[in-house]
Amino acid sequence: MRSEISLTFWLLVTLLPWSPFIAVTAQIPPTPSLGEVDASLACRFLQQNLSHRIVTLPGHPQYTNATHSAWNVFNTEFMPACIVFPRDASHVQAAMKTIYEHRVRYAVQAGGHSAMKGWNSVQNGILIMFTFMNNMSYDPKRDTITVLPGVRWGDAADGLERFGVAPVGGRVSGVGTGLLLGDGRLVTATVNNEYRDLFKALKGGANRFGVVTRYEVTAIHTGRRQDKWWFGGMISYSDSATEGFLRATANFVRENRDSNAAMLTSVANIVSPETQNVTSLPFTFLFYDGGKDTVYSAEKTERLFNASFSQFLSLPRLSSSLTPLSYIDVAHMLDEGPAQLGQGQLFGASAFASDDPIQRYLEAVQFQRRITEQFKDILNTTLVAFTPVLDEQIYAGRKRGGNAFDPPLGGYNAVQYQVSVNPGATSRELALLNNARRQWFRNFPPTPGLPLYINECDKEQEVFKTYGQYEFLKRIYAKYDPTSFNVKFSDGPSGL
Repeated sequence: MRSEISLTFWLLVTLLPWSPFIAVTAQIPPTPSLGEVDASLACRFLQQNLSHRIVTLPGHPQYTNATHSAWNVFNTEFMPACIVFPRDASHVQAAMKTIYEHRVRYAVQAGGHSAMKGWNSVQNGILIMFTFMNNMSYDPKRDTITVLPGVRWGDAADGLERFGVAPVGGRVSGVGTGLLLGDGRLVTATVNNEYRDLFKALKGGANRFGVVTRYEVTAIHTGRRQDKWWFGGMISYSDSATEGFLRATANFVRENRDSNAAMLTSVANIVSPETQNVTSLPFTFLFYDGGKDTVYSAEKTERLFNASFSQFLSLPRLSSSLTPLSYIDVAHMLDEGPAQLGQGQLFGASAFASDDPIQRYLEAVQFQRRITEQFKDILNTTLVAFTPVLDEQIYAGRKRGGNAFDPPLGGYNAVQYQVSVNPGATSRELALLNNARRQWFRNFPPTPGLPLYINECDKEQEVFKTYGQYEFLKRIYAKYDPTSFNVKFSDGPSGL
């Protein structure tokens, strides 16, 4: 039987006295602001104390590669004063101490898979990049996995496959395991120690509550590559099937009671680079885990899969890749190829309750199609995706101590609105596109009482205010960062 995920984090949290940040007006010819001067001084100080190998300046090949490596092209526009590449937690502590003493802006980047511009990079500040903190290990005696924040989920799955275990992670393999910002002293936060309130706030707190330098989680026993305990894959449909496809998506949240069944559904609008024609493509990833508690036979797993997803299977398909799968197959099913790289990414979030009418799903997708047609000259693709959050998941979260999201029972679909922009779009074109996107947010807000998903939001959306534990989140933030240093000196979610 698989064990549950444990709740232990190592993070950096320092409480240092706050002093006002002062900026000076630029002159002609331009002179650096006080913040820029402080960042340069801080970078030189860090180089002297940590070495040029760990702290790189503009012009260094490692700096250049790093500033061009972010998944979202919009995050490659930033030029940090320096980049710190820590090898262990002591380097992170040294960097954070210097950042606080010099009062400079900063950011932290783990996997680099963020669609929020500025949340994992910084202009004229200090960027901490976890590229080299990428070790992972499995302790069979404790039955735990330790991963450092530079590890990406796909790499974690691959590196631990030989032990037949994996951590619970993201659905996209390039996502990093840590991107939480904070201020300095090293503490351990668990579900039941003196920092249990901070631990709870970390779950959904994004980059506002500490720099996670190590995770230790209970191993999930997922089997080896040859253990085809799962069944599923990808199915695509024609545009004419969209209404039935969305009805099946809505009904899954209302009707499914089998926690072994998991899915992600999307409707994409793809712009042809040659003709500028827009093609709408509904598609879904459907999986059934036949090895969660007791390993089922392949026949039983497929039979349960068919029962769980009968409405999707009844629709006419364009393509289908349903087959027995191992966990490692599932972990890499959503790998992104070269076609998904090189674009500017803009996300937005909503949430539709299980009893929301199908018309709401249809209107959200139709509005997305109209935006795509309007801005097809600068767009690569747009996407509306639906991730079901079932009561079983909500119960499981509450059983393990809860989190700041704290959604009500009843189930819902977390809705992701994604726009991928081709290189070369002008600032005016982007401004008009953003106005259209804001209209989508106004037209399709979350059903009252449902939280937005922080990793798929737009930076203008006040995500924390949608949380069931918003007041708790504000109280814990004030406790651990009473001077609001994180909010003042790094970009991230608002509302604290």
